[in-house]
Amino acid sequence: MSITRDWFPVSREEQLAMARNWGLILPGKETAWGIPAAIVTELSAFTAAADAALTAAKNEATRTAVATAQCREAFKNLEEKMRDIKRRFFFTPPLTEADLLSLGLKPHDPTKTPSGEPTAQVTAETYLVGRHELGVKVLYVTGSPGDPANKGFRIWYSVIAPGEAAPVDPEDLHKSFFTKRKKDVIPFDFGDSGKTAYLAIQIENEGKKGHWGPMVSAVIP
Repeated sequence: MSITRDWFPVSREEQLAMARNWGLILPGKETAWGIPAAIVTELSAFTAAADAALTAAKNEATRTAVATAQCREAFKNLEEKMRDIKRRFFFTPPLTEADLLSLGLKPHDPTKTPSGEPTAQVTAETYLVGRHELGVKVLYVTGSPGDPANKGFRIWYSVIAPGEAAPVDPEDLHKSFFTKRKKDVIPFDFGDSGKTAYLAIQIENEGKKGHWGPMVSAVIP
């Protein structure tokens, strides 16, 4: 599932926009920032691959489970490369505030802002992605997405076959994953097709959990 994010954008379109921006800036900084030309070339290749994979995954004629999986992998590779570049080259020597802003990054703030306890409540809206996959969109029932306490989501789910007892409340759900995306995808096993997935979401922030949202269900394609 998605990697815990801080500076990295959430949407794939924003991730591509940042990667393209870095691709324009970094070639002129190879000497000043000590970035080898090969690294810039690799970033360009990962950006192009992610761009092509996203186009294929969004195109109705080419959108398949394989294309969706390839898109996830391409953006995973792009994110890892950008995080590696930031970690290895943006601190020694340290970039100026103007440098960081040009890259779409926030200058470091040494003052830690307490985020507090999550109090909002969210629910899930499901949508079809591909065979054996369900998309999950997080919708706020109460509270504000702008509240710093609402940093991430713990999505709980269980798969129930026809004839099996359905879960009564969210405490009966057994599997979970954490994401900071407001839209994510749950991949299921081939044999789960036709079964029903039951889902509920808790806002989670540094181990602190908010209230359960309403439980929803959807048939796995």
